[in-house]
Amino acid sequence: MGTTTKKDLIDRITDATELRRSDVKQVVQSFLDGVIEELSRGNRLEFRDFGVFEVRDRKPRMAQNPKTLDRIPVPARVTVRFKTGRRMRQAVEDGLGRQAETVAAPPTPAAPAVPAKDLRERPAPTVETISRDLTPRATIRGSVG
Repeated sequence: MGTTTKKDLIDRITDATELRRSDVKQVVQSFLDGVIEELSRGNRLEFRDFGVFEVRDRKPRMAQNPKTLDRIPVPARVTVRFKTGRRMRQAVEDGLGRQAETVAAPPTPAAPAVPAKDLRERPAPTVETISRDLTPRATIRGSVG
């Protein structure tokens, strides 16, 4: 999944409508400014089938620093919540479903069953075998040069 920027969106709309880029940019920016203005007033924005933006108050709470385990007070604040509409939700589900199908690797044939080694065949390590395995090996015979 990639990221679409405001510039990308403006370019797509410009290509689809054959309007001047500066006009499309002005309309998109005016729309976004309007959304921000309405939300800052505490208004709910509802776009049928797209979704709903609404302002929510979050209560103050106590949190915990995971590193020091100190309790930290988190003040009350205002956030914006977006709830997807039916058409957007369906389009995203359908789009991601198709993307998952194309990304999924084809199934691999099952590997032939290999009998597991019996761990009881090998003796348990002892101090002697461990120290032997950790000592440096002799150098290769012959001249180095």
